[in-house]
Amino acid sequence: MSFDPTTAALRFGTGTGPLVPPPADTQALLDGLNARDTMARRFEIALFNDLLPEMRDYRGQQRRRQMASDVKRQGEDDRLKAMRRSNRQAQLSALGATVARWVDTPHGFRERLVAFWADHFTVVGKLPALRHAAPSYVEEAIRPNITGKFEDLLIAAVPHPMMLVYLDQFQSVGPGSRAAKEGERGLNENLAREVLELHTLGVDGSYTQNDVRQLAELFTGLSARYRDGFFFAPSQAEPGAETVLGKTYGGGRPRLSDIHQVLRDLARHPDTARHIARKLAVHFVSDDPDTALVDHIAAAYSATDGDLMASYAALLEHPAAWETIPQKVRQPFDFLAAAIRALGVDGKRVARLSPQVVLRGFVRPMIAMGQTWHQPSGPDGWPEQAEYWLTPQALATRIEWSMKAPPVLQPDLPDPRQFVKATLGERASEALIFAAGAAETRAAGVAMTLISPEFQRR
Repeated sequence: MSFDPTTAALRFGTGTGPLVPPPADTQALLDGLNARDTMARRFEIALFNDLLPEMRDYRGQQRRRQMASDVKRQGEDDRLKAMRRSNRQAQLSALGATVARWVDTPHGFRERLVAFWADHFTVVGKLPALRHAAPSYVEEAIRPNITGKFEDLLIAAVPHPMMLVYLDQFQSVGPGSRAAKEGERGLNENLAREVLELHTLGVDGSYTQNDVRQLAELFTGLSARYRDGFFFAPSQAEPGAETVLGKTYGGGRPRLSDIHQVLRDLARHPDTARHIARKLAVHFVSDDPDTALVDHIAAAYSATDGDLMASYAALLEHPAAWETIPQKVRQPFDFLAAAIRALGVDGKRVARLSPQVVLRGFVRPMIAMGQTWHQPSGPDGWPEQAEYWLTPQALATRIEWSMKAPPVLQPDLPDPRQFVKATLGERASEALIFAAGAAETRAAGVAMTLISPEFQRR
């Protein structure tokens, strides 16, 4: 393996930039994961549980509006609209804080892994009161758990209220439960299916439809409400034991610990090791990764019962991870954040941008590039394949943003001849260096670097 600081910053970090030096070696990448999380403290995003009072207020306002007379309804509508506007601004502020973290961080591998696991455990705020809460879910369930065992991350994400609502688990009741006898709700298999297919064993994993059904019955009791977030409801749980992948769980009084145990067992399954290993290799290295790289990560994962630090170390130590030819296309958020970092814009300045500027400069361009922040089309998250992101409209938007945004974000643009070398190092081709230096203006030269194939891929 030949370590290259520029490759490390581009492939495993949030990009190069004049304000933060690249990592010195692979150990620095790993050490950064356990370093103090200064970015979370500098650019705060509220935890999900901190939003519960606002969610209760929003739900209460919805009910008041529904019960209001025609005379009073306009006033209730106005209050509801004001709450929606406040929620949208909070979401935009969270996006600005996330970009600021990517721009300022000395530990880019951490930010990349947070994004990777947030996508692995995708949620979308389906109910109006939850539409702005996905960043808080990531802050609460994902970010604190990316360096421990995978089972701990799984247990933090799967029963989280955002996941339970997104996959309709909070409405699922066991067919033989007391709740089923008193109402019309029935069993919902969404969460069980996605846990097996997406979160653990993988679509080709060794499970059957019966395993999905049994796991769905075991999951009954997992629920959420505005008053207190997550709670376990024995009255909704299916009585009796359930058998998943040949192992029996429960059988007595319904217990949350039985659900935690099945998640731990699924996390340690060989199919999960293979699934997680391949996803890491695909995300960081190649859409079609070297089989030996996947095998190496999977072996480290299995040998340590899913220790994530051991899995990351296996990824970084394998020669295939350091191929000099960049193969991964930057997704829109990655592209924008890396460009801003390369320009030397200070994170505090990004975090201070108004919601309107964030909307115009980040949200709308990302949508045009094919990525609505925290709103993928399904629970499988964002596609990794290059062709999904390299559409004519997406490329046109990347070019337009590269021409217009840098002078606004960084009025004192760098010399393009220095910028291209500082940003891409040895990756910059002679043709790109010449073209950037020959540009008529600094803005054109900087844009040429940002829209180059060398920058678009990591």
